Amino acid sequence: MAYEMIELEKKEGVGVITFNRPKALNALCDQLVDELGSALSDLEEDSNIKVAVLTGGEKAFAAGADIKEMKDKTYPETYLEDFITKGWEQVSKFRKPIIAGVQGFALGGGNEVAMMCDFIIAGESAKFGQPEITLGIIPGAGGTQRLTRAVGKAKAMDLCLTGRMMDAEEAERAGLVSRVVSDDALMEEVLKTASKMAKMSLPTLMMAKEAVNKAFETTLKEGVMFERRLFQSTFATQDQKEGMAAFAEKRKPDFQDK
Repeated sequence: MAYEMIELEKKEGVGVITFNRPKALNALCDQLVDELGSALSDLEEDSNIKVAVLTGGEKAFAAGADIKEMKDKTYPETYLEDFITKGWEQVSKFRKPIIAGVQGFALGGGNEVAMMCDFIIAGESAKFGQPEITLGIIPGAGGTQRLTRAVGKAKAMDLCLTGRMMDAEEAERAGLVSRVVSDDALMEEVLKTASKMAKMSLPTLMMAKEAVNKAFETTLKEGVMFERRLFQSTFATQDQKEGMAAFAEKRKPDFQDK
C-alpha cells in the first residue's frame, strides 16, 4: 500500500516505520493509525524482518491523538466503534521485537504508543506525558495502565493527574526509558541496537519477548514456570544447537531461525 502519513523502510532484517505528519507534530489521526497497522502487518508477515523500529521526527515522536478529529465524538459513538482500539493495539500485539526511538514530544497517545513498544531509546530532547486531564478526559490507550506498570503508582498518578511532562533524564530514572543518548546519535543507536538483535534467532527473540511480557500479566510463580517451559523448548530448535556449538568452537553463530 502507498503510505501518506508514515514511511516504511526495510534493511538487513530491520523494518523502520517513521511517522510523517510533521505539521501536526505527528498527531495520531485515523489515517495515520490505519497506515501504522498496515505497516506492522507487513513487517509481521515478512520473513526477512526480525526487528521493527518505530520513530517520529526531531520535534515530536507523536504529540498525542488528533484532537480536532475526536472533539465532537459522543459516548455512544466511541463505544460502538470501540474508539482507540483498532490499529492502536496492533503495536502491542506485534510478536517480533519493536523499539521506539523518541525525540521531542511523546504525549498522550504518542506516549501510549511508545509504551506499547518493547522498550524506548530516547534522545535528550524527549518529553513524555499524559496531558489528557487538561482536556477533560483521561488516557484511553493504556496510559493509566502501562505507565503505572513502568514507573509505579506515585509517578503515574503525578503525570496523569497534573498533565505535566517529564524529560528524558527523569523518564530514564523512572524506568520508562531504557537509555538516553544525544539527539544526533538517537537513530544511530536505535538502528545499531535493532541490527544487533536482528542477528539473533527470531524464534528465540520472540520467546524472550513473550516471557518478559508475561511478567506484567501473571504471578511470579506462574511467570517463572512459563519462562522455564519456553527455555526448555529452545532445546528443540536448530538455533540452540548452532548457538552453543559456536560458543564451544569460539566462532560467531549463524542462526537460521529454525
